[in-house]
Amino acid sequence: MAFFPQASPAPSGYRPATAILSLGDPFYDSVAAADFPETKLRFRNQRWAASVGLDQLTDDQWLAHFGRFKPLPDNLPDPLALRYHGHQFRVYNPEIGDGRGFLFAQLRDGDGRLLDLGTKGSGQTPWSRFGDGRLTLKGGVREVLATEMLEALGVDTSKSFSLIETGEQLQRNDEPSPTRSAVLVRLSHSHIRIGAFQRLAYFREEDAIRRLIAYVLEHLYGDTPSEDGAARLLDHVVTRTARLAAGYMAAGFVHGVLNSDNINVTGESFDYGPWRFNPTWDPDFTAAYFDRTGLYAFGRQPEAIHWDTMQLAVSLRLVSEAEPLIAVLETFGERYQAAVAEALFWRLGIIPRNGEEDAALVAAMERALRASDTPVDRFFFDWFGGTPPAGYGDSFAELRELIAPYVARKPRDHPYWNDTEPCAMLIDEVEAIWSAIDADDDWRPFEAKVAAIRRMGEAIR
Repeated sequence: MAFFPQASPAPSGYRPATAILSLGDPFYDSVAAADFPETKLRFRNQRWAASVGLDQLTDDQWLAHFGRFKPLPDNLPDPLALRYHGHQFRVYNPEIGDGRGFLFAQLRDGDGRLLDLGTKGSGQTPWSRFGDGRLTLKGGVREVLATEMLEALGVDTSKSFSLIETGEQLQRNDEPSPTRSAVLVRLSHSHIRIGAFQRLAYFREEDAIRRLIAYVLEHLYGDTPSEDGAARLLDHVVTRTARLAAGYMAAGFVHGVLNSDNINVTGESFDYGPWRFNPTWDPDFTAAYFDRTGLYAFGRQPEAIHWDTMQLAVSLRLVSEAEPLIAVLETFGERYQAAVAEALFWRLGIIPRNGEEDAALVAAMERALRASDTPVDRFFFDWFGGTPPAGYGDSFAELRELIAPYVARKPRDHPYWNDTEPCAMLIDEVEAIWSAIDADDDWRPFEAKVAAIRRMGEAIR
C-alpha cells in the first residue's frame, strides 16, 4: 500500500454495496433524516464523485440524495446510526454513538475498495442525547477546508463530498448565534471506530466482536478471518494509525479531539471539529479551547493515537490472549518513526537514503524549526527539492549540511513554486473565509481557496 494517495482519484462506475448489513442489528439503528426547510448546494466534490460513479447526477438529483437523503439505487434502504462508545479526553463514555450523523450508503471504487457515504448534521438519532443533531454551516465550511488541505498534503483523510445549507438558525455556545445550518456528506474508507469495539467489550458481546473483527479484516483490509484475527486486526490498525500520526506531524496539523471514538480502524483521518494548522513547529500548540491540559497538543498526537490503539487492544482481550496484542502494540513507536520520516521526506520533496541518515536529517529539521520559529508552510515551500535557499540563519546550518547529498523527488517546475507565498491554512484565513460567507454570502474566497489548495497538491505530488 502506498503511503500517500494518488493526486487524482480514478473515475469509476457506480458500484453499490451493502456490506454493513451483514453485521446485523446490534451494530446500528435505522433512522430517518431531518426534514430541512430548504436545501441549497454549496459544495460538491466532482473529483471524488467520479471515483464512485456519481459525478453525472444533476444538481437536483444531488440535493435529493445528499440533502433529502433519498436512497441511492440498490443501496441501503434506510440510514444507519452506528453504535459505539469511547474515551473522551481519557474518560470512558458509554452514552455516545452517531448522534448527528448516519451511514447513508456504501460503494466500491474502481479498485474494489469499500467506501462509505456518511453524514454530519443530518438530524437526531437515538444517540443524540441533548443535542439537536445539526451542523453549523461554519462547521461544514471548516471541514471542507480541512479535508482539502490534508489531502493535498498527503494525509489519508476522508473526503468532504457534499455541503448543503439547510435553512435553519442554530444556537451554539462556541459560535455567534443564531448561526446558519448545513448538512455535510463525507466519503470515507469505513466509519468503524475503535469505539465500536469498546462498546462490544463493555457489554461483553464476544460473538459480536468476532463478527466485527471478521468484517473489518475482510471488507476493509482484504484479509482472511482466522483464529488469530484479533492480533492481525490490531497489526493492521497499528500500522495505519502510526501513518496517520506521521501524516499529521508532517502536515503541521492538530486534529484537536483524538478521542478513541474519533479514530477510524482504517487509519483514515475524519470527523473534524476544532482543528488548526500549527503556525510554527510548536509541540505545545493546541487546537481546542477546552483542551486545557494540552492532551492533544501537536507534539503529543503520536502518543495520543498510540493510547487509542491500546484501548482497542484492551477491547480485543475479550477474544484474544494478551501476549500477541502486547507484541503488536510495542511496534507502534518503530512504525511511527519510519512513517514520520517518510512523510516528512515526501513533503520536503526528497528521496530517502538510509535509515540512520534519514533519522538524523529529521531530527535536525525539527531542532531547526523549533529554534527559529520559522513558519511551517514557509519552510517546506522554500526547501522543497532539498536545495537550501538563502536567508536561513545559523539554526539551519546542520540541516543545510545533512540535506546536501539528497536527491529531489520531483523538480520545482510547477507554476506554484514561482508564487511569493506558500498556500497555508492558518486560523486567521479560515475566519476571513467564513466572515465573507457570514456577512455577505460571498463564497468566492472559499472557492478560490479550494482551487489554490488543489493547485498546491498538484505541485507537491
